[in-house]
Amino acid sequence: MDTDLARRRALGEFIKTQREQTPPSQAGLPHLALGGRRRTPGLRREEVAQLCGISVTWYTWIEQGRTDSVSPQALSRIAEALHLPRAKRAYLFELAGKKDPVLPEHDEESAIAPEILEVVRNFRAPAYLMDRYWNAVAWNTAARKLFGGWLDARAASRNLLDFMFCTEEAQALTVDWEQRARRVVAEFRADCAQLLDDPQVASMVEELSARNALFKRAWRLQDVVEREGGERRFRHPQLGELRYRQVNFRVANRPDLKLVTLMPDTNGDED
Repeated sequence: MDTDLARRRALGEFIKTQREQTPPSQAGLPHLALGGRRRTPGLRREEVAQLCGISVTWYTWIEQGRTDSVSPQALSRIAEALHLPRAKRAYLFELAGKKDPVLPEHDEESAIAPEILEVVRNFRAPAYLMDRYWNAVAWNTAARKLFGGWLDARAASRNLLDFMFCTEEAQALTVDWEQRARRVVAEFRADCAQLLDDPQVASMVEELSARNALFKRAWRLQDVVEREGGERRFRHPQLGELRYRQVNFRVANRPDLKLVTLMPDTNGDED
């Protein structure tokens, strides 16, 4: 089956299931729930379409996976009509491959939970937490000692891309810096796929392209690579040659955050 068709069908099936599970009273239509027998305890298609301000025909096509032109705004209205909680709303936009238009720069709980910060601090190996723009927002002592010029007091910016492309420290620290830098660009493009129209991302790309020729060339290549971890090698001015295995985690209920850990590689195996 065509991948795009499969995605549309999965989206439509998810919306249909949520509609059938949403009682009229929850959607602000209590009079419908009291208006006699209904074939389904949930909302009807025409009721959701009316709540969303779209035609019944088009809404039906969405549920049937027959259209690929569903705008983020229409998806937002559907999510609101069905009173989707945050996790289901995020899943809806993930299935559609769209950016949620009402998603703020940070999640509702914009302050990082103390438990998450405690996890980062308690790692013995280097560990750091990044936001959706790849700014380091928390790190432990081991990471601060490893990444001089980024996570220590000398840093002019906490952004990983700024560190990688605009500091001498990164080039001296990173073994095979140019190869690794190209991959970082491809990883960032994959990571911010739904943020490419975000003004902050556009500004970052424009500034980095102006400051570093390698970034500019790498960004234009349109390469996309998942940030999946693997071997990382460093040449530290005080600690010498270091080899790690990078392991990445997503933080539950905070899709804007990612936890990166560098576990000592004792066997030196390649990826």
